[in-house]
Amino acid sequence: METIKGILFEPVGCLAEFPPEPFHEIAVRLYGKRGKASRSASRSYWHLLNLGGDTIEALEVQAVDGAAIYDDVLPALAELKAMGVELLIASSLCNAAIARFVERCCPHEFDGVWNRDNAEGIKAAPLTRALEGASLRPENTMFLTDTAEGLRVAESVGVNSVLMMNDPDESRRLAMLNPGGGIVSLHELPDFIRLVRAQNGET
Repeated sequence: METIKGILFEPVGCLAEFPPEPFHEIAVRLYGKRGKASRSASRSYWHLLNLGGDTIEALEVQAVDGAAIYDDVLPALAELKAMGVELLIASSLCNAAIARFVERCCPHEFDGVWNRDNAEGIKAAPLTRALEGASLRPENTMFLTDTAEGLRVAESVGVNSVLMMNDPDESRRLAMLNPGGGIVSLHELPDFIRLVRAQNGET
């Protein structure tokens, strides 16, 4: 793996624990989905994107209001910023939801914030626009995700995928998709970057 100069974050499942119900409700109202909501907000969210990605802004904001940022996020982001790594949000959430997330849950000064609105698309579009906006090469960029669909989107864009291993059983299954690496806590991310730098002969 080449030296990582930028990290793209999808907040759902990687920066915070979101409630799955609002994403399920969007799928029910717009796509007629039946059955109960998944226990995983990430799976509900990416399933909604696969259905077509149409959204109800108020329900996305409701999901943000029910989100709880992981304890390790802000210290890890501060350490990564001090290391000179560019930190960007690249999400398929709407602009209102992302703005609310940064204000309410994750008060960090990101180097770029891309969402379905300013990227004019979902899934791969925010990642592509984030790369262009920051003048980052895909091979020098990492995308943190906790779903199979996220790993596939990372591969389609050419960035290095790192698996956020929130669920042990699910992580074992997703490891079969050969992500570039895996972490169980964002505290591990700075050390991961240092290891890659050392392997490339950098300090």
